[in-house]
Amino acid sequence: MSISRADRPAVPRRVWSAAVPAAVLAVALLAGWQWFVTASGIRPQVLPSPVRVAEQGWAFRAEIWANTLPTLQVTAIGFGVSLAVSWTLAVAANFSGPLRRALTPLLVLSQTLPVIAIAPLLIIWFGFGLLPKVLVIALVTFFPVAVGLIEGFAATDPQAVNLLRSMGASRWAQFRYVRLPGAMPAFFTSLRIGVTYAVTGAIFAEYVGATAGLGVFMSLQKNSFRTDLVLAAVVVTALLSIALFGLTYLAQWLIAPWYGRSRRHG
Repeated sequence: MSISRADRPAVPRRVWSAAVPAAVLAVALLAGWQWFVTASGIRPQVLPSPVRVAEQGWAFRAEIWANTLPTLQVTAIGFGVSLAVSWTLAVAANFSGPLRRALTPLLVLSQTLPVIAIAPLLIIWFGFGLLPKVLVIALVTFFPVAVGLIEGFAATDPQAVNLLRSMGASRWAQFRYVRLPGAMPAFFTSLRIGVTYAVTGAIFAEYVGATAGLGVFMSLQKNSFRTDLVLAAVVVTALLSIALFGLTYLAQWLIAPWYGRSRRHG
């Protein structure tokens, strides 16, 4: 069944209504920061003003951009691997009760592993290439997505499943027509949680061992006492995370438009 443009939820309007108060608060915080630095006379090596951060970030924009591209690349690959692993495990768990009961504690156990200790070991085992950074991002982000999918599949309306079963539908048909659409709200909620950690995971992996990226750039500037450039890179990192977070709403609008419409009329 096709969905007309008029039937799609007005995601941009909702996003704007949420973004305006956040923007006003951010401007107020930046103004307070600027006032404090100016009034206190604190050295820029300790705390630069927002104006200085913006000026130096713009002056070094070419270098920051050159380091942003590798971070974006490893984030996209790492999160893509995370999604693939999450979907594979969740779908397999949906079709196997014993596997689902076995996976859940292992997923929780995976989050007890200290990434700060595991990341250097991954560098030792796999070198300074792409693989260890991808593994760090996948380790950080796959848990919320996998758990969200598993719980979303399990929370399907049993009456709808029983109706399809009474009509002779196979387990795959039940999954395709009931469980999969029903799990989309939980999936997109968990996707937003996971994607907010993706860029941070990439930065941390680059801190541990890399030749380029925002993590490497921040580490070099920190060693040079260029706090302003460190904060400029932090701003870029935050903007990347916000952009990826916003893209999840676009994906939801395209993939599951009925969810937004049902919430609007519910």
